[in-house]
Amino acid sequence: MGTLDNTFGAFLIGVVISATLYGVTCVQTWYYFSRYPSDPWYIKLLVAAVLLSDSVHQALITHTVYTYLVTDFGIAVDLGKLVWSLIVEVLFNGFTALMVQSFLTMRVYRLSNKSIIATLSVLSLVIGEFVLVVVYVAKSIHMTTFVELTTLKPLSMAVNALAAAGDVLIAVFLCTLLQQSRTGFRRSDTMINKLILFSINTGLLTSICAVMSLISISVWDTTFIYIAFYFCLGRLYCNSLLATLNARKSLRGDSQDENMSLSLQGIQKTSNSIGTSQKRVPNNISIKIDTTQEYVRDEYSSATELKSAQAV
Repeated sequence: MGTLDNTFGAFLIGVVISATLYGVTCVQTWYYFSRYPSDPWYIKLLVAAVLLSDSVHQALITHTVYTYLVTDFGIAVDLGKLVWSLIVEVLFNGFTALMVQSFLTMRVYRLSNKSIIATLSVLSLVIGEFVLVVVYVAKSIHMTTFVELTTLKPLSMAVNALAAAGDVLIAVFLCTLLQQSRTGFRRSDTMINKLILFSINTGLLTSICAVMSLISISVWDTTFIYIAFYFCLGRLYCNSLLATLNARKSLRGDSQDENMSLSLQGIQKTSNSIGTSQKRVPNNISIKIDTTQEYVRDEYSSATELKSAQAV
């Protein structure tokens, strides 16, 4: 192992940052249940399950750092031994990632008009990551020292690589599907731009964290820097899910004055025909637009801009 600064020092920093993010998780969870009481029971169950997994993970890593830095304080030989909670926490991080990425995979399935290819390509990475997590825990649970744990370095790298790949692929699919759903109307396209940016942001932090964990275990394999990043990964997954769910009312609020409504669950859009009737056609974006009002407003805006230009 390296020095205390880049081993248990990095370990402690990871736990502190993770605890801070856990506080954000609790606030977001409270906000969700207070603002969205009418959500379907399975979405509420998902949020509760993710919070439970996140809470157990935080308790486990707190137990780990307490054991090394308090219980075993001054006993140098014990610093090279594995604490059981350090191994078990990997499983709960895997549970959190599985639930959040499965939720996002279902969104890809719905927005892609139930495309089997798109869904399976994402789902294979999500399930593959969780399977590797289970294998990692099963192999390491009987180990007693960090020296033994280094033999599982390739497996640890594969877990982080699949996590990053899954997050990136989900973001790419969502952005592509949203981009293909542009209507040509200014206000609806503005809303789609917001959704694209939101999709990128929700997957960006988890991808960066997984990549940093992968890089650090590859470059600084004698330190615990990669553990610090991995501690925070589950917390970022949880907060990305809650941020996605909690943003719905604010996005709807932005669109109310533009005769638009937003649903993060549906996948239907009105056709771009002029008139009062609205024909439902399958599409890959969950925005419904009053095309009559949108057309009139765009025409009015264009006429106003033309007059202003002529006046100049």
